[in-house]
Amino acid sequence: MKAVDVPAAPRVLIADADPWSRDLLKQVVLNVRCDARLDVCGDGQQALALFSEKPYDLVIADWELPGVDGLGLLRSMRQQRRNPVLPFMLLSHRSDSASVRQALPLAPTAYLTKPLDMEGLTQRLRELLLGAGPPLTCEVPALARGISLNGFLERRRDVADGAPLLADVQLAVKRSLNPQGLDLKVLEQEVRTDPQITAVLIAAANSAAQHHGSAVQTLPQALQRLGSGQSMNLILGLALKRSARLSDPALADYAERYWQLSLHTAEYARSLARTLELDQERCYCAGMLHCLGDLALLRCLQEWLQAGGELDDQQDVGEALARFGAAYGSALRTRWRLPLELRELIAAIYHLGGGVYSREALVMNMAAQMARLRTADGIEALAGSKTARLLRLGLPELARLRRG
Repeated sequence: MKAVDVPAAPRVLIADADPWSRDLLKQVVLNVRCDARLDVCGDGQQALALFSEKPYDLVIADWELPGVDGLGLLRSMRQQRRNPVLPFMLLSHRSDSASVRQALPLAPTAYLTKPLDMEGLTQRLRELLLGAGPPLTCEVPALARGISLNGFLERRRDVADGAPLLADVQLAVKRSLNPQGLDLKVLEQEVRTDPQITAVLIAAANSAAQHHGSAVQTLPQALQRLGSGQSMNLILGLALKRSARLSDPALADYAERYWQLSLHTAEYARSLARTLELDQERCYCAGMLHCLGDLALLRCLQEWLQAGGELDDQQDVGEALARFGAAYGSALRTRWRLPLELRELIAAIYHLGGGVYSREALVMNMAAQMARLRTADGIEALAGSKTARLLRLGLPELARLRRG
């Protein structure tokens, strides 16, 4: 049987002002062609500069680009009169007939409205990037010669993709769908215990492309601002990334422990906030996100293994978590621009510091202390702590909290 030739690795340009949309498009392209050579940018002028330097096989651009918009970008590229015609996918929130008629004379290869139909986008990309060829299998790049585990983790800290997924996103989306579309309340219940999904949706909802008014600090707020289509796309896109789930049993065991600690902290924080008439959802969210860095580090350790590195299950993992876990969390929360108020609540879980404390910060500190108690531990010491005194919580209140 004659083998079907796969086209040479394509060069793809992605231009979208929203970083989370860029990342989603990048993952969908790589899911179709894992060998694709990608350039991504956030404005039309930069896209034109890249286009003048490199020969692209496909351009994917959003109409609402700053500077030169997507339609202007398409017009400039069509003026090059390339043969064959350069495939150009134009994305837009505009679904009205007037906008479509405006774009048609420039012959975009596809005009796709946002939020994107992921299946439709994937099919078009397969047609453009694979043709009749078979699916590709790409090997994980090998480690740089001589690199140590610490050196690898240092390099990955500022570019890590975050925590592994703990929720089954396909099942979560399936359960949330009904004949009228995606039920955001059901989706929230399905994914609210997943730190990665929570963090990404809050970050995406606070991006410049989505920002309207006050900062989003909880998962329900993020889902409402993003809407059902964009929320679903972002969640499904997370599952496309490499190492989205931990396959190594030892690393998965560590992740389970950190996830349970996050969940218990979040639940204690919500109960305390409810008792004290504070923002329950914000406190729950801060508790859920406080181990994000440790979980992200575990995901990077799996990438180390997949690239050919070795680990002593106990010593290397424990040392890496102690050395890098907090730094990974801080780097992620800063790079994803999570709201300062939310980051301050997360910081209070570890240390109150000096000065004046908000009642929510005190709640987070107490919730973390409760979550770290072992089954055999008493709560008398907690009742006498500075945090308990400031919150005016005595032994009876803490005992009721522990009983749930």
